[in-house]
Amino acid sequence: MRLVAWQPDDLLRRLDDVVAVYGEAMGYRKELLQTRRGYIGSHVRRPGFRAVATLTAEGRLAGFGYGYTSAPGQWWHDQVRASLDEPSRRYWLSDCFEVVELHVRPVAQGHGVGARQLRALLAMAEGKRVLLSTPEADEQASRAWRLYRRFGFSDVLRDFLFPGDERAFAILGRELPLAEGTVGG
Repeated sequence: MRLVAWQPDDLLRRLDDVVAVYGEAMGYRKELLQTRRGYIGSHVRRPGFRAVATLTAEGRLAGFGYGYTSAPGQWWHDQVRASLDEPSRRYWLSDCFEVVELHVRPVAQGHGVGARQLRALLAMAEGKRVLLSTPEADEQASRAWRLYRRFGFSDVLRDFLFPGDERAFAILGRELPLAEGTVGG
């Protein structure tokens, strides 16, 4: 498998594949995926946009990740901001890179793909801090949770409910940059 940095047009060219990987990884129903397609496509023009993809030898998309500079007026930013106290807002949401999506096809999970994608994405990220959201789960059983903890992410908010999703999420954050050699793969 090969990890590559993607430009906005690369992601847009492979948008069908991106949405398919997203749906497989998150377990969302197909009818929800069309709405995700629209917002993923709109994210590529946001300031600080960075993306990575993992491709198989045959060119199939095994995983992807992207993010951008978090800013007022963005839906996710504003949802999280409303739930933080003022000192936390100033600390976490100023000069912050938001990991918006990081997904690996279930058949490719457990082989370090997510870790390589996250490491590459954070190496490209601009900002002093990084935030992301992930569904609440057993931290020992969930590959995503183990990955984020290995990368030094700590709790910012727990049991957070986004409008339109019945699942609880955790908002996790850490400072940037990553220190060389400190993150397991």
